[in-house]
Amino acid sequence: MDDFFDIVEDEEVQEEDPMSKLDNEKKRQARSDMDNLLQEMHNDQGGGGFEEPTVKRSRLDGEKEANEQEIAERMENIVVHTIRTDSQNCTHEVAVPPAQEFTQLRQSEREPAKLYPFQLDAFQKQAILCIDNNQSVLVSAHTSAGKTVVATYAIAQCLRDKQRVIYTSPIKALSNQKYRELEEEFKDVGLMTGDVTLNPDASCLVMTTEILRSMLYRGSEIIKEVGWVVYDEIHYMRDKERGVVWEETIILLNKKVKQAFLSATIPNARQFAQWVAHIKQHPVNVVYTDYRPTPLQHFMYPVGGEGMYEVVNVKGEFREDKFRDAMSGLATAGDAAGGFQKRKTGGGTQGDANVLKIIRSVASNDGLNCIVFSFSRKECESYAVSLKDLDFNTDKEKGMVKTVYESAISQLSTEDQQLPQIVNILPLLRRGIGVHHSGLMPILKETIEILFGEGLVKVLFATETFSMGLNMPARTVVFTSARKFDGTDNRYITSGEYIQMAGRAGRRGKDDRGIVILMVDSALSPEDAKQIINGATDPLNSQFRLTYNMVLNLMRVEGMAVSWIIQNSFHQFQSYDKLPEIEKKCEQALKKVSSFNFTWENEMRTYVELKEQLEATQKKILTIMREPKNLVGFLHAGRLFKVKSGDRDFHWAILNQFKREINPDDKNEHMYVCDMIVAVDPNTKMDYSNPATLEPGFHLKKRRWLRVPMSTDRITAIAAVRLKIPSEIDKPDQHLRLDNTVTSAFARINNNVPLLDPITDMGIKTAEMRELVEREANLKSRISEHSMNRRENFDELKQQFELKLEAIKVFEALKAEKQKMRSTLHLEELDSRKRVLRRLGYLRSDDSLELKGRVACELSASDELILTEMLLKGLFNSLDVAQTGALLSCFVFQDNCSAPKLAAELQKCLSDLHEQARHVAKVSNECRIEVIEDKYVSSFNPGLMDVVFQWINGASFSEIVKTTDVFEGSIIRCLRRLEEVLREMINAAKACSNKELELKFEEARKNLKRDIVFAASLYL
Repeated sequence: MDDFFDIVEDEEVQEEDPMSKLDNEKKRQARSDMDNLLQEMHNDQGGGGFEEPTVKRSRLDGEKEANEQEIAERMENIVVHTIRTDSQNCTHEVAVPPAQEFTQLRQSEREPAKLYPFQLDAFQKQAILCIDNNQSVLVSAHTSAGKTVVATYAIAQCLRDKQRVIYTSPIKALSNQKYRELEEEFKDVGLMTGDVTLNPDASCLVMTTEILRSMLYRGSEIIKEVGWVVYDEIHYMRDKERGVVWEETIILLNKKVKQAFLSATIPNARQFAQWVAHIKQHPVNVVYTDYRPTPLQHFMYPVGGEGMYEVVNVKGEFREDKFRDAMSGLATAGDAAGGFQKRKTGGGTQGDANVLKIIRSVASNDGLNCIVFSFSRKECESYAVSLKDLDFNTDKEKGMVKTVYESAISQLSTEDQQLPQIVNILPLLRRGIGVHHSGLMPILKETIEILFGEGLVKVLFATETFSMGLNMPARTVVFTSARKFDGTDNRYITSGEYIQMAGRAGRRGKDDRGIVILMVDSALSPEDAKQIINGATDPLNSQFRLTYNMVLNLMRVEGMAVSWIIQNSFHQFQSYDKLPEIEKKCEQALKKVSSFNFTWENEMRTYVELKEQLEATQKKILTIMREPKNLVGFLHAGRLFKVKSGDRDFHWAILNQFKREINPDDKNEHMYVCDMIVAVDPNTKMDYSNPATLEPGFHLKKRRWLRVPMSTDRITAIAAVRLKIPSEIDKPDQHLRLDNTVTSAFARINNNVPLLDPITDMGIKTAEMRELVEREANLKSRISEHSMNRRENFDELKQQFELKLEAIKVFEALKAEKQKMRSTLHLEELDSRKRVLRRLGYLRSDDSLELKGRVACELSASDELILTEMLLKGLFNSLDVAQTGALLSCFVFQDNCSAPKLAAELQKCLSDLHEQARHVAKVSNECRIEVIEDKYVSSFNPGLMDVVFQWINGASFSEIVKTTDVFEGSIIRCLRRLEEVLREMINAAKACSNKELELKFEEARKNLKRDIVFAASLYL
């Protein structure tokens, strides 16, 4: 393998509750031990609370409470001013609402709230200037650029001015880490995550955003004393599931509370600031920098190749020549692999070997420490184990690792210390190799984070979540693939995802550059590569959605209108923001439609409709022909098939062989993959596993034959012709022989390939097929006799007609989009959700809350409707404590696992849950809230019911992990989320005055909270 820097030229780089009392004591002791250990190693103004809306609730469903035109005009009047800075690397803008007069920021005459022992960057100075002027600010900068400086200054100012400040983070682990950092510096710091509450009366409170939302809905006294809220990782607001929580809190905070938003670089930072200025009616600053203190150098490693290629240098320049070399290396490796053999980057010997090559190269070129990002938990572990012959730590470092490890697990019971995951990780850690993913137990993840931060883990295999929030930079970052499965599609990673993870490369003050290596196992176009590596970050788009908990909590507040929060959402703002551009496009599209005026239009329309009917009929025929029961008997080697992949029509291909595989989209079904021999342009980049990247070449004089895997749904025609193909088709000298065979065969039949008849040849004699074939013949006859066929300039007229149809289609789409933007979004959905709540007895006709509604207000951690239905219908009454916990686990467990064999009692519980889910789904659909019933019912996952049942009954963790294939970390996450649901169920039982259920939920929670599942965080 080529050495790391032999490939590139050197370049110049420019610069309490009672149950928690014992846990808290353990945490303090664990923290003290860890602090002492690490030290030894280093030695050898006030706002109100709930925002009062300016709009009152209407008495009529669906009535709009604000004039849309007024809202749009007010948004358009938000003026953005640019403020000059002393640096070209820093941009400072301020969004000012129409009611405010723009004034320049002034240097404070007071002593700074906090001094720093280093020279501040330009963006840090500008952000601190905003805080000194008591103005909200969004700081948008790369990972590890130093955004925390802004947060600590805002905290210091609040403490100086006797105000309270809230620091929010997206995840509990990050909250724990931030609490530790801030408590060490400011002392007067508390933590509220749901799992843990420490020093809740502190002036600075670190909490998750969900806790802040809950405090706002409940009108907490704490909020009335808050001067600033710091939102860390605000770009997390684009998260599909939890992003709405950020929007709720921003909207609900009192206008007097100032906000500091810390974000990775986002292209629409100005738009976000305009939104906040719009809803709060005060100036909001945007301080943006794309400056990286440590520049990045990007390499590509073609899987199976022999070297790495610098595709983007430290100046950010894309090197086309090196990219072409990388793709050539990929093609060469593919030829050696034999086309139909799929090259692997993970989960097997070939993938492990490629990663091993890279790690050896990184280590030999002083590239450690290194983070290797993989998009699969099992692959992370497989890669780590594959480095069995590598050792990166000295004997002294091994001893330090062992000491940290033993200190970390000392709080566990003797039995828990012997858990396989606990025991098996130590040999890897001693050699400087770590793993970090959601399947690990939290105590192990934190131990590995600490070891990595101390430089004792040199190579860390991690999933994507490691790149979020945690301040863990490295010298080198490696991606094991350019693709990821996002739950729906196996797609290329976005530039935003790449930037977030690659941003971990380069340690400020330690490295002159950060190294990023992207493994690729299939051909990329230069455009795709540039988009991933050098593309813009993902925009911050609203994920606002209505939930029943939101609706009920807002309706519980006197004078609060649900439509008020809808109209103030970022979603609504973004829609209005695009309106002028859409209106302009709409006008242009209408002019284009009006420019077409044909006398023969109706005649052409009937002709086109007949063609469309014929195409639809033939598609149905083909679909039936491709069904496995009809097709498999005709999948003979040598048969000709027409195949198409996306917009690439390969014309005729030859079947070599086929195999049966599990359908990745539905593991209960099988699919057939054909080894097709296709003709391609010899100049194309050869990616054998991805036909969409190949250029068809059947009609070329010089063509190349390749074996390419294709699913049967890419077949568009089946020939009644079979050819004799060479037995050793992979050998280059057999390609010419095959080409001569194809050429001769097509000459004999005058290029007129006979097709299999679905009825007479394939024997599909169903009534449906006979009807389709008859319809096809009838449509062909009507088309051939149509008057348009007698027009000499038919092709020209058809082209003109199609242009008009396309123009109409564009106009109608723009018109619909404009109409959607002009209306207040979600109001129709709100009306439908209110109908559901009335039908189920949560709301009265005057929109006041029934008992059910008050109970549901207590439930936000899971499905509030189903939990309330089951609670008030008495479905928990007959269950014992363990059965109650097991049933509630269905609401929080999300991983895939083998279906458990449930005892009859648990199966009965699950059936009751499914019955309630089907009832709610039925009512929802009747009220025009679309719910796919089966999908909704299956979302309640029984995968850990038996595990939870055993745990609450006292089984040890080592016993329950043997009964399931679920990762240990996933089990702990489920149990911790279950504890959160149980806390809410206790409050819900209180709301309906059911003391018996309250005690039952309390006992379940007590039995749940023990041992390793609730082991103290090492950060606390």
